[in-house]
Amino acid sequence: MGSEDIIFLFIMIFCSALFTGIGIYAMRREEPMWFWSGSKVESEEISDVPAYNRANGIMWILYSLPMWLATFIGLKHTAMTVTIILLDSTVGIIALIVAYKRIYNKYKK
Repeated sequence: MGSEDIIFLFIMIFCSALFTGIGIYAMRREEPMWFWSGSKVESEEISDVPAYNRANGIMWILYSLPMWLATFIGLKHTAMTVTIILLDSTVGIIALIVAYKRIYNKYKK
C-alpha cells in the first residue's frame, strides 16, 4: 500500500464518517434537524420530532453508504470508485433534496 492509498483511505474514511456522523447526530437531536444551511426548523412546525429526526438520520446514513463502499472498493478498482463518488455527489445530492422535502412534508403540521 503506497502513500497515495493511505491518503485516499484517510480522506474517504473522513468523508464517509462525516455523513454517517450527521445521521447519528440527527437521530439523537431533541429539536428538529435542519437541512439547508442557515435555516432552522422550529419544533412547532413538526408533528413528531423524534420520527422526523430519525428519518433525517436514516437519510444521511443512506447517503454515506456509497462513500463507504467506494472507500473499500477504491484500493482495487479506481475507475469504479470514481464512478461511485461521482454518482453519490450528483445524483445523491438530488436524492437528498427530494428525500428531505418528502420527510419535511410528511412531518410538518
